[in-house]
Amino acid sequence: MVYRDRSGKRIRESTNTDDWQEAQRKLRERLQARDDRVLEVVRKGEQLQFADWVDFFLENYSKPPVRAEKTHEANERAGRHLKEAFGDRSIREITADDIELYLRRRLQTRVQIKTGAGVVQKDRFEPATFHQELRVLRRMLIAVRKKCSPRIRAPGWNFQSK
Repeated sequence: MVYRDRSGKRIRESTNTDDWQEAQRKLRERLQARDDRVLEVVRKGEQLQFADWVDFFLENYSKPPVRAEKTHEANERAGRHLKEAFGDRSIREITADDIELYLRRRLQTRVQIKTGAGVVQKDRFEPATFHQELRVLRRMLIAVRKKCSPRIRAPGWNFQSK
């Protein structure tokens, strides 16, 4: 496919498909991303693996002095669970439905505590634990947008100081 970026530079890349309709769909996605000013995010997100991003996020956006030590520990805990669920996929492949299914599964699982006698099953997770993972995932995905293109801001977020 061939298209022009926002500066007018001609971009040529493969759609990695022989199907004409699929190629046209990918071209429309690229043009929409260009018009929404998120083209670089889309292109980089296709190659970025989720597990790699979690490690990068924890190292650069979560450790003190950026975040408190306790927050970093909570982020690491949530990151382990998120890597188990999405680690082998690229960020581009993760959909809202995938996230919804993951969160529903997490709500149904029980807390497991390792003891000297073995693993003990407790009650289900508290909604606060589940919500913490959702917050960490949201923070990670917003950081992807910032890293890939520093001029892009998530819609609905107010970055002005009050």
